[in-house]
Amino acid sequence: MTVRLRFALLYSGAFLLTGLLVLSVAFLTVSSTQQVGSAGPVVVRHPFAEASGPIPEVVASLAVLVVLSVAFGWLLASRLLRPVRVITAAARDISVSNLSRRLRLSRRDDEFTRLGETLNDLFARLEASFQAQRHFVANASHELRTPLTAERTLLQVTLADPEADAATLREACEQVLALGMRTERLIDAFLTLATGERGIERREPCDLADLAARAVQPLAEVAASRNIRLHTKLDPAPTDGDPRLVESLIANLADNALCYNVPGGWAEISTGTRGGRAVVSVRNTGPAVPPGEVGRLLQPFQRLGTERVQRTGGHGLGLAIVLAIADAHGASVTARAREGGGLDNAVSFRSEER
Repeated sequence: MTVRLRFALLYSGAFLLTGLLVLSVAFLTVSSTQQVGSAGPVVVRHPFAEASGPIPEVVASLAVLVVLSVAFGWLLASRLLRPVRVITAAARDISVSNLSRRLRLSRRDDEFTRLGETLNDLFARLEASFQAQRHFVANASHELRTPLTAERTLLQVTLADPEADAATLREACEQVLALGMRTERLIDAFLTLATGERGIERREPCDLADLAARAVQPLAEVAASRNIRLHTKLDPAPTDGDPRLVESLIANLADNALCYNVPGGWAEISTGTRGGRAVVSVRNTGPAVPPGEVGRLLQPFQRLGTERVQRTGGHGLGLAIVLAIADAHGASVTARAREGGGLDNAVSFRSEER
């Protein structure tokens, strides 16, 4: 049954019940009186007491009115639901042809206008999501093609060298292994980004201090090899969420602070509570970042300068992963460029104590 038919039946049913209620009240309360003789008693007689009374006429009239109410309800439902049909047809056409189109809304502030505004917002989000997905796929294809092309070229050059000896082949194999590890890290970053964007299925209590300690531990040797001083200040910061994803968030922030740094610089990782929220902060020195470019760095594959990327070997996914995981947890990300170079990053989670 369509909404239009249900609306018509509901209208006619309500009319029928109202008519029956009126007849019932008349049947129970209305009476007529007749004086018998000059001194006789008053005889009270019900108007529907005789079979020849008005019952057949009333029932027939009620039946006619019910039929008319069904027809009127059908027309009324058609008129009231016409904006819904228009919105449905336009939404179907937009979703099939072009998401950049929008519904044309009336100036009236009613339910249908608000429904159209909601659909327009949905189309805008879908369009942005599809554009981001196409952009991501194009960049991901380029990023994956680069190491694969380098591996193929390296092997072809080595095999085409008639004077290649065991040492040359070993060096080529080591370079191919390094490129393979780079590709593996890139794929792991893709999976982490996709997991963060998908959201979390269940939450469990965790402490940012413990997760930060585990995430930073393997980076101590990396910091020492790059002549970067690594400082930690891990105060308790209880929250709830997916511990594996939160640890990955902290690890990406810390790895980003080490990759995009300068020799002799420093990086600081701290946890604690501020304003009733659990916060993890990562501050680091590094090349100067224009303040207007900070927001762009939170998007996938966005980096500052090819020379810096080639030196660090980064993929431009670290901060995008941080943002995706933070969004999945309902956390807020704050990134600010430092005056002397580098970034100050902070992620604020909901505190478990609240």
